[in-house]
Amino acid sequence: MSCDFFISKLGFVVEFVYGDPPFYGMVKRDRARLCMRRVCEPVFVGDIRQREHLLSASITVDTAAEIKQLFLEFQATGVTLHQGLKKEPWGARNFIVLDPDGNLILFAGPAD
Repeated sequence: MSCDFFISKLGFVVEFVYGDPPFYGMVKRDRARLCMRRVCEPVFVGDIRQREHLLSASITVDTAAEIKQLFLEFQATGVTLHQGLKKEPWGARNFIVLDPDGNLILFAGPAD
């Protein structure tokens, strides 16, 4: 499971893990909860996930200041970004993290 990445790079803590070896678990940070399940087979063929920006999770914060702070924090820990902090035409500001398993995790908040 990717718990180590979420703890060391994204500041989450483990809520629980299940199985021996673990195959299901939950991490949390503030009010955000993210369930994870181990999948041994490729979920997508080739690089389609990155090419088509297919998200595995989306986490939203309440303010523009929070999304900027989160981006700067993750940038400082050396997180690999699929997309940097960007203002979207629909009024959101977001960025996308690439985890070690190839999952794309969107972090979003208001632009202003």
